[in-house]
Amino acid sequence: MAKPLDLDEQEQLDQIKHFWAKYGNAISAVLIVVFGSIAAWNGWQYWQNKQATEVAVLFDEFDRAAKAGETDRMQRALSDMQAQYGGTVLTAQAALFAAKTHVDRQQPAPAREALNWVVQSASDDALKAIARLRLSALDIQDQAWDAALAQLAAPVPVAFAGLVADRRGDVLMAQGKALEARQAYETAYKALGAEDAYRTLVAAKLATMGVDASTLGAP
Repeated sequence: MAKPLDLDEQEQLDQIKHFWAKYGNAISAVLIVVFGSIAAWNGWQYWQNKQATEVAVLFDEFDRAAKAGETDRMQRALSDMQAQYGGTVLTAQAALFAAKTHVDRQQPAPAREALNWVVQSASDDALKAIARLRLSALDIQDQAWDAALAQLAAPVPVAFAGLVADRRGDVLMAQGKALEARQAYETAYKALGAEDAYRTLVAAKLATMGVDASTLGAP
């Protein structure tokens, strides 16, 4: 036989019933949102891990084809990665590597195609900056000065500011614009870190123009 509630217990029970009647719906709604968010997060994590595994398999095929010099098979693997996993960093890195492979084989057209894909589709701004720098190098080879400068005019992460300024100086020098080139090299020298080995090369370019880079102040 159940023991009857005493007055204190009955009062506590009444308070709980009153509290739940007043706030129960709100608490339930919050719990639904919380557990729904947890489920969504777990689902997203599963999807991310699944994508990472699948794109890694395709990248392995791409890498083996590239190392074997089989550019057609390499390009097919890259196309599959772009079509199915275009938003992943691994696909953008594969496109950059494909572009280098094509350049090494004197194939500028597919190299440009791969680099342009990175510029237009990659989710990582650093990889986009690398692609623009490499496109500008191809433009310099073709003496397409305006196209090179257009690539270098796009916004890039701060870490790439020095490299972009240096490349702009190269284009301007090729155009015979020595004063503007010197200004670009000075900007590059200031933007590059003191420990950056590339800074020495920029200093050498400035030295040929009669500028002692060590006298340049910080930006």
